[in-house]
Amino acid sequence: MTDVINLMNDLLWGSILVYLLVGVGIYFTVRLGFIQFRHFGHMFSVLKNSRKADSAGISSFQALCTSLAARVGTGNMAGVAVALTAGGPGAIFWMWLIAMLGMATSFAESTLAQLYKTKDDDGNYRGGPAYYMEKGLGMRWMGVLFSIFLIIAFGLVFNAVQANAIANAMNTAFGFDPMIVGVAIVLISAFVIFGGVRKIARTAELIVPIMALAYLALAIVVMVMNLEKVPEVIAYIFKSAFGFQEAAAGGLGYAIAQAMIQGIKRGLFSNEAGMGSAPNAAASATPYPPHPASQGYVQMLGVFTDTIVICSATVAIILMSGEYVPHGEVTGIELTQRALSSQVGNWGGIFVAVAIFFFAFTSIIANYSYAETNLIFLEHNHKAGLGLFRVIVLGMVMFGSVATLPMVWALADVSMGLMAIVNLIAIILLSGIVIKLAKDYNQQLKAGKVPTFDANDYPELKSQLEEGIWYSKETDNK
Repeated sequence: MTDVINLMNDLLWGSILVYLLVGVGIYFTVRLGFIQFRHFGHMFSVLKNSRKADSAGISSFQALCTSLAARVGTGNMAGVAVALTAGGPGAIFWMWLIAMLGMATSFAESTLAQLYKTKDDDGNYRGGPAYYMEKGLGMRWMGVLFSIFLIIAFGLVFNAVQANAIANAMNTAFGFDPMIVGVAIVLISAFVIFGGVRKIARTAELIVPIMALAYLALAIVVMVMNLEKVPEVIAYIFKSAFGFQEAAAGGLGYAIAQAMIQGIKRGLFSNEAGMGSAPNAAASATPYPPHPASQGYVQMLGVFTDTIVICSATVAIILMSGEYVPHGEVTGIELTQRALSSQVGNWGGIFVAVAIFFFAFTSIIANYSYAETNLIFLEHNHKAGLGLFRVIVLGMVMFGSVATLPMVWALADVSMGLMAIVNLIAIILLSGIVIKLAKDYNQQLKAGKVPTFDANDYPELKSQLEEGIWYSKETDNK
């Protein structure tokens, strides 16, 4: 079984996804006119009115916090450490690059998710890649395939990964038995996920900003303590990215390949751009400005915050600590804990354990919400099987708490890769619509208007949209 999983990982991440992710990122960056750079400031402007919501949706800020809850977790602390030990510091450069390109990809997928969203039995907004595959492409089979991969990845495997990180961190910092930690995570998670998507959004809105700011503040303290090392660390990353560090040893090609693969793999695991996960949160929002593209800007900010800001904080802590050993045995969350403890004392390891608990816990509940939306898609917007599914998810959380790390990470990589391939194909096929919506939004913005989507301007799309969301027959007939 392990050999099969490793073979699939080598195939997916050794060639297919590296080219696909970079290629799609470049494509949308160019087609959207380098939107992530030209409109960098506008991402923050959209957040000014991000607390607004109607009875069917959560606010844009809650959608951002939910997507950050899923993004900011083990990928930022454990995953960055894994990338460093397996791919060298050069992997961080490629992680940054895939994030910058991924911002454009994220804009595309989140804009489409907003456009094609629907309502479930309870009148709540639901949407995501499965929905734009069915409505925009007329390929429900593709949406079903994506939903199955997402449910396996986010509902099951990724939640095992997050629980695994919490259990290991708590064991390292406090000596807690992973079994007891697992039971505690299951009970707390059950309390939130049985409360539905709104309780998940409110919990994420409360926890994520506080923990992210606290973690960043500590990383800044470490950087200030090691100011003289900052230029050296930055140079180290760039030299390793292009193999200059390894050229003398004759391992140039292999070093660059490993840095690229690890950086792109861990970058995608962390920021999820192009994977098709964050659009599930984006679709649940009541956007302001009332235009699908506004959620594209919000989720671009999510990618930037996750990888360029929070992952870089972990990189700074590890590389300035002296604890980093290329291809060393100490990796994952343990390396991050040791690095921080060496800088600020023993309480640094405790801080990381607490931070990973909150980051990974919010990831578990956000991951579940993504899986829930896709289960509802499979059930044609009904909610019949949710109770049983919630029990299965909690079972995987318990399993992850006591499982070994390598197998869990390998399963996560395979399921994530298959999801990403299906989603990337879909957004390329729908890219023309993304470009139209971006142009419409920005033309209105330049004219000094609040960008507002009018379905009547898109007769070719109107038949694909659900009535009562972006248009109403009653209003149109007046």
